[in-house]
Amino acid sequence: MTATVPALGTRSAEGSALQAVLLDMDGTLVDTEGFWWDVEVEVFKGLGHILDESWRHVVVGGPMTRSAGFLIEATGADITLTELSVLLNEGFEDRIGRALPLMPGAARLLAELYEQEIPTALVSASHRRIIDRVLTFLGPQHFGLSVAGDEVSRTKPDPEPYLLAASGLGVDPARCAVVEDTATGVASAEAAGCRVVAVPSVAPITPAVRRTVVNSLEEVDLAFLRGMMTEMR
Repeated sequence: MTATVPALGTRSAEGSALQAVLLDMDGTLVDTEGFWWDVEVEVFKGLGHILDESWRHVVVGGPMTRSAGFLIEATGADITLTELSVLLNEGFEDRIGRALPLMPGAARLLAELYEQEIPTALVSASHRRIIDRVLTFLGPQHFGLSVAGDEVSRTKPDPEPYLLAASGLGVDPARCAVVEDTATGVASAEAAGCRVVAVPSVAPITPAVRRTVVNSLEEVDLAFLRGMMTEMR
């Protein structure tokens, strides 16, 4: 876990159950889920294997150990998990160095949370080297801290990343709103006891208790998040 700026504290509006907002990165704030798949396709093509499009739904949102491990097993590629992880990270860094599109509504939401001094954390299954690159585009000032997939003993869908983020901000996980785009991330946040806003990117996500599903971040603002927390009390 890395604190990018001093945490802003736990200030919340009177009458609001919301203490902090925890956000996923790939596919939630930045439109990069397609980047990862493109890199995986390219790397495996270089290894002499063609990836099946149906596998995309299997690897989306997962930690690299799970996604890369699945692809090695599915293709029978002659490469170790460590070697493949290096190639995937390098390929992804190259792509985000050329372009890094934000998801619609992401910049506005981050600006509003910052202006209203809502404690906010970036919680991703991506490695620290990737997160730090993306933070230069998102603006590190928008986050009290960030949690990377290679900094926890168990990454998503385990609750550890979100529990660690809430602890770092000094807030109750049950009073945190999490914004996620994949079932893996949603499972992690819900296991941590957080309330979830799901903005599906590649695969659909169904509404559930403690979970609200929207089509875009353009539907999400601070009033929406506070209202969701109040309704779920």
